[in-house]
Amino acid sequence: MGFALDWMGRGLARYLSAPGRRSTQVAIDPPEAVANALRPGDVLLVDGNTRIATAIKYLTQSTWSHAALYIGDALGTRDGRGNLHTLIEADVVDGVRAVALADYARFATRICRPVGLAPAQIAKVLEHAIARAGHKYDLKNVIDLARYLFPTPPVPSRFRRRLIALGSGDPTRAICSTLIAQAFESVGYPILPEIILEKLDDPACSDCYREILHVRHHSLIAPRDFDISPYFAIVKPALSGTLDFKALDWQKLSYVTEPAPA
Repeated sequence: MGFALDWMGRGLARYLSAPGRRSTQVAIDPPEAVANALRPGDVLLVDGNTRIATAIKYLTQSTWSHAALYIGDALGTRDGRGNLHTLIEADVVDGVRAVALADYARFATRICRPVGLAPAQIAKVLEHAIARAGHKYDLKNVIDLARYLFPTPPVPSRFRRRLIALGSGDPTRAICSTLIAQAFESVGYPILPEIILEKLDDPACSDCYREILHVRHHSLIAPRDFDISPYFAIVKPALSGTLDFKALDWQKLSYVTEPAPA
């Protein structure tokens, strides 16, 4: 029974990881500009084109479906094309793995940079993620994958975030944003807290509340949370150097003046 479920899970994972029918991707920034802008500890968000990416973007109401952690040359290994492995990510088929930045050259991406971390803390974040290379999601739990078979499931918005989480919380069962959230959690760095309103016990102010920040569980962190987090800066590769907007290759528009009516 366990073998059959694992076989079904692997087949379903491969199906969900395949590109969707309409999967045209456009990279906004040149790959070399993205590479020059990245720093170890940065989170690279990706606008993916797979079937599972479509579901994640719907559930999170966001452009971003995938997240990877930039580790620079910490590993020193290369792929079959000679590209340096500079990213650690979690893939539903292959598990936690190192990949090259070139793998996302044709995708729209966004760089999110944690603010205020010391070099030693960044090193610990990288170490935490790298140490989990090889961990895989337990594909016997087919139900967790089956929820993504419908790209736009009719789910109330308040339940959508919980549909993103995969697995039982076992550290060897990782998806992209969970892996990275745990790495930052290892140094106590926040991503996107859950805000709870507590009513004040003040007779003079019946409508007064105070905000209490709660740590959101790492399994509920989505790729978009790094984008909207108040603790991560958005880095735009085009603005990392000197921008000459006149050098951009804009299409020249020609205007036709209609003759005035007689």
